[in-house]
Amino acid sequence: MFYNIKINIAVFYIVTTFLYVYLFYYLYVDLHVNLYLSASVIILLVFLSAFLIAKLSTDPLIEYIETLKALSTQTLHELNLPIATIQTNVSMIKRKIEDEKMLKRLSRIDEATQMLLQRYNELDHLIKTQQMMKIKECFDIKEILEKRVEFIRNLYPSHHFELNIESKKILNDPFGLSKVIDNLLQNSVKYSQKNSKITISFKNDTLEIIDEGQGIDEVELIKIFDSFYQSKKNSQGFGIGLFMVKEFCDKNDIELQIHSKVDHGTTIKLRFKGHECNQ
Repeated sequence: MFYNIKINIAVFYIVTTFLYVYLFYYLYVDLHVNLYLSASVIILLVFLSAFLIAKLSTDPLIEYIETLKALSTQTLHELNLPIATIQTNVSMIKRKIEDEKMLKRLSRIDEATQMLLQRYNELDHLIKTQQMMKIKECFDIKEILEKRVEFIRNLYPSHHFELNIESKKILNDPFGLSKVIDNLLQNSVKYSQKNSKITISFKNDTLEIIDEGQGIDEVELIKIFDSFYQSKKNSQGFGIGLFMVKEFCDKNDIELQIHSKVDHGTTIKLRFKGHECNQ
């Protein structure tokens, strides 16, 4: 499809270029039309051709994107029912079974369903953000923090997570914020020693994540939010994760601060001033 479009655009460009050269020669040399007038006619035709080329190149692409968007939305909608059905039935079966092996198998099914649900939420969030939809929901930040910490704790049992979280309803993007929290917690784990403590607190509209890791020097601290930035100390680098964190915070009016000292750990602060939910 797009290969044919490239050929059509190339042919159209070559043909129109030769035609304009010939037309200019005909107007200026054969008909002895004023140079300024001849150039004006050619420039006008060039702008018209530019519009036609843009239309020729973008119309099929727009149509393709719209079709893909519609397919994604429909597929997403149809996935919701089977996922919910699996979750409900697994929960009901668990109540009636006492066999340990069978319960373990059901737990694996439940875990796999949770992974599917996570992909579903990510796709739903991606579609909404690409459609430039502002996702604002009222939710208790304590519930999200507890869920995300529990998720990370299961992945990294070698670290200690200490929670000091106030219950507070805020108006924001819950799924996007969950991804931000996951990223910050994983970075804290990645750059900390085993058995070290990571403290997560929320009070006075401020979320703090404090680790006892290797810390970041002042030079690197300026660059860590750049896309794909690589740390000198660790070949893994900070990657695109912190770039996405800053991008999310900027779009959602969350004040982001980072304080760090080499060999003394890092503190990340997210301030949610003005995000109160009145529900």
